[in-house]
Amino acid sequence: MAKNRSQSGQVRIIGGQWRSRRLPIHDLEGLRPTTDRVRETLFNWLAPDIAGARVLDCFAGTGALSLEALSRYAGHATILELQASAAKQLSTNLATLQCDNAKVIKGDALQFLAAPCSVGFDIIFVDPPFNKDLAEPCLQQLTANGWLNPHALIYVETESNWDCNAVPPNWQLLKEKKAGQVCFRLYQYLPTSETQ
Repeated sequence: MAKNRSQSGQVRIIGGQWRSRRLPIHDLEGLRPTTDRVRETLFNWLAPDIAGARVLDCFAGTGALSLEALSRYAGHATILELQASAAKQLSTNLATLQCDNAKVIKGDALQFLAAPCSVGFDIIFVDPPFNKDLAEPCLQQLTANGWLNPHALIYVETESNWDCNAVPPNWQLLKEKKAGQVCFRLYQYLPTSETQ
C-alpha cells in the first residue's frame, strides 16, 4: 500500500498496558503495517490465549503485531526482521517501552526457521511482504522444524488471492476475514495424532 509519508511514521498500540502509545517506524519499501481495524479483530480472537504466551513474529516490519501482543502481557516475543533499519527501530522501541521479555533478530525469517527449534511457540504471526512467495515456505518450516507447540495459534495475513491450499493439513482454520486486497486467517496447529 502506498504511503504519502516522509521518511518515518508511527505505529499506535491499540490495547493493553501500552494502549495509545505511538512509536516511530521507518517508512521502508514493502512495509505494510497491519491496520488498526485488522489488529483489533485479531486481538479479539486471541484475547483468551495471549497472556503468558510465547510469541514468534516471522516478518515483523513495524513490529505492530508483536508489540500489541507484549502490551497484552504475552510472556515473551521473538521478533524476526530482515531490514536492518527496521530491526534497529524495533529494538529502540522495545527499550523505550522498557520491555525486557522480547528479542529482535535481524535476518532472513526462512533461514532462521530452517533450523530445528528446541522450545516451541504458542502464537505465531506470519505477515510477509506481498507477492514474494514467502508465506508457503514459512508455513511448511514452522511445522517441519518444531516451531509450533501443540494447539499453537498461527495468524496468516496474505494477499486476498493467495492459495490457502498451501496450509499444512494439520492446521485447522478457526477464523477468516477479508479487508480490501488483504485476507487474514487464524489457524490452530493440531498434532498429527489428533488429526487421524
